[in-house]
Amino acid sequence: MECLEGKSEPAGTAICDGVIELTNKRVVLAYSGGLDTSVAVKWLSVELGYEVVALSVDVGQGGDFDELKKRAMDAGAYAVEVVDAKDEFAENFVQDAIIANALYEGKYPLVSSLSRPVIARHLVDAATRYEATAVAHGCTGKGNDQVRFEVSIRALNPSLEIVAPVRTWGFSREDSIDYAEKHDVKINATKQKLYSIDQNLWGRAIECGEMEDPWASPPVGVYEMTIPTRTDRTEVIVSFEAGKPVSVDGNRMSLAEIIGHLNLLVGSFGVGRIDMVENRRVGIKSREVYEAPAAIALIAAHSDLEDICLERELAHEKRRIQNEWARLVYDGMWFSPLKQSYDAFLKHSQKFVTGDVRLILEGNSLHVEGRRSPNSLYDYSLATYDSADLFRHADAEGFVRIFGLGVQTWAAKQGTLS
Repeated sequence: MECLEGKSEPAGTAICDGVIELTNKRVVLAYSGGLDTSVAVKWLSVELGYEVVALSVDVGQGGDFDELKKRAMDAGAYAVEVVDAKDEFAENFVQDAIIANALYEGKYPLVSSLSRPVIARHLVDAATRYEATAVAHGCTGKGNDQVRFEVSIRALNPSLEIVAPVRTWGFSREDSIDYAEKHDVKINATKQKLYSIDQNLWGRAIECGEMEDPWASPPVGVYEMTIPTRTDRTEVIVSFEAGKPVSVDGNRMSLAEIIGHLNLLVGSFGVGRIDMVENRRVGIKSREVYEAPAAIALIAAHSDLEDICLERELAHEKRRIQNEWARLVYDGMWFSPLKQSYDAFLKHSQKFVTGDVRLILEGNSLHVEGRRSPNSLYDYSLATYDSADLFRHADAEGFVRIFGLGVQTWAAKQGTLS
């Protein structure tokens, strides 16, 4: 049976006796331009027979995207795309984290965790456009990101096959470099791996190298965003509308612009470093170092503003839920029903979280010094001890007696607790 390459049909098809058949499988690869994903372009093509669409999603990681495109094409990609998702990332993902005051295990502001569902969404969209049957990522079997990518992809399109070359091929770093040399894949890597770095507009994550020893101090050279260059006392006013940062020092900006501005300003005071041992979803404890100046500043400001805008029971329940929200996002459950239900609660809680927070930066430190809101529940006439006009002290006696009645009854029947 003679087959002719289709001309007007999609690439990768052939017409055989009038029947269109796929001659090549097609996969969309989350492409970073680093060693593993560059080798993955060739490996997916040579070893598994895929046409590879290399997709890079710009979430503020920086870099030369023209060089990235060239590197992917040189490695044998069928097509290369770069998607500018910085504003999408800020408005639809980071903003939700600000509302949630999201800090995994009370410390980590979800730098990498937040970017994975954005990338997953664009992988799935590209798979539809390119008529791909599979998507691929460059994650290892020990990390959290494999979970985040794969759970998100299956939530968005359960029919797509997921390929994980790095988890499959069993290469060491040296093996990957040798494979690249054998197949003439251009890379910028040596066999001495120092650090693994992931960066986006919300911050920077650093691991590996000597930092895998939790007792070792992080080398000074690993830092980029939090190098101290200032010590002078500086006042910064961040303004919020319904929980969203809208301006800094009276200058209205997009959220992405606010984050960029605060990364530079707050980072110049050396603020925003986090050094922690965290519990990965896969059951491993991992020493991680983060730089997230804007994240630390905005979460501190937003949380403080909530203190004067949220009623006590709402504030307490929100703290419980936002911790669970951070855990779900860290675990890769962005598109889960529970996380979406938490979203509804958290967003509703922000209706009256409007106002200004005054931050003070000085010598490697940041703290909140003032807060104000047209919706403030703080009433000076109630709070001050200098006036009793609105608070009837006589009412307190009955309240205290009833509040402690259960304990009093227990003590009378069972004896006092020592």
